[in-house]
Amino acid sequence: MAENLRVQCIVDGKDYHVDEGLYLADLSTAIRQRVKHDYPKAKVTDFICGHHLLKYRLANVDAMINSDLKQSHKINRKLTRAMQSDDYEITDVNETLNKSLTFGERVADDVARFGGSWGFIGIFVFVLISWMLVNSLQLFGIHFDRFPFILLNLVLSCISAIQAPIIMMSQNRSADRDRMAAENDFHVNLKSEHELRILHAKLDHLSQNQIPHTLEIEKLQIEILSEIRSELAELRETKE
Repeated sequence: MAENLRVQCIVDGKDYHVDEGLYLADLSTAIRQRVKHDYPKAKVTDFICGHHLLKYRLANVDAMINSDLKQSHKINRKLTRAMQSDDYEITDVNETLNKSLTFGERVADDVARFGGSWGFIGIFVFVLISWMLVNSLQLFGIHFDRFPFILLNLVLSCISAIQAPIIMMSQNRSADRDRMAAENDFHVNLKSEHELRILHAKLDHLSQNQIPHTLEIEKLQIEILSEIRSELAELRETKE
């Protein structure tokens, strides 16, 4: 009968009750491969006792833990190197441009800044109205530019001719600033992308390896505890 069935353990060759171990076909693939590594001639119909099976189970748990730790350390080292890497040229755009400013470039920036303000518009309108009133009404006996204000047109043309290239110089500096900022953003994005890839690899490792391994280890713990409980129950029955 199955209750009295005794089988031989593949490890020590002793006879055990069928409930005192498992057949290789009932083992997980990893544990079965470990047994076959030590006993190449083992078949799935062979039997292994619980005492020796515990050794292979513990060895399998140690292998999973060591594999997970090794992979985690590898990913952590990559992440640390990526965060400490100086290969990405991240610079302070404003500081770099301010250090390279010449006197002419400072003047161009100031002129462009003043020319694009309400203060310049107010002063310009005031000068135009004053110029036309003084010459039209001959205030204070001054009458140096008669209508249609040819001299005023000449002055305005000269101001426009001078102001335009100065503003263009300032715009060129703004273009340089934008170019440096774009390059800086590119390097920042590149570094962030590298770090994100490593973090994704770590998350993938957790979801694909560590979590399943943890569940498998818990399953083995439950099986071992169940076997211990069964043995204790048998011991109590024997004593009674």
